[in-house]
Amino acid sequence: MSSSCQNLLAALKDCILRSDCVVKDGRLPSDCLKNHTNELPEECQSLRKAAFECKRGMLDMRKRFRGNTVGTNYEYKAVDGSKS
Repeated sequence: MSSSCQNLLAALKDCILRSDCVVKDGRLPSDCLKNHTNELPEECQSLRKAAFECKRGMLDMRKRFRGNTVGTNYEYKAVDGSKS
């Protein structure tokens, strides 16, 4: 099953893995996401908020009929330039 939030979540994962919190400080990505969000780059913080809104939209019954527009138009391009 393909989620409308899949591209946002992949971009968030990639962003966190490239952040100083993981690379330089040696923390786990889950620890950075839960306990050190203020240390993440602005891009990661924006992706985190967008992914949250997308997941929230999947649970909203009003949006089930209209469609979840938060994540559907987001296109993720990996660092190496290929599409996921």
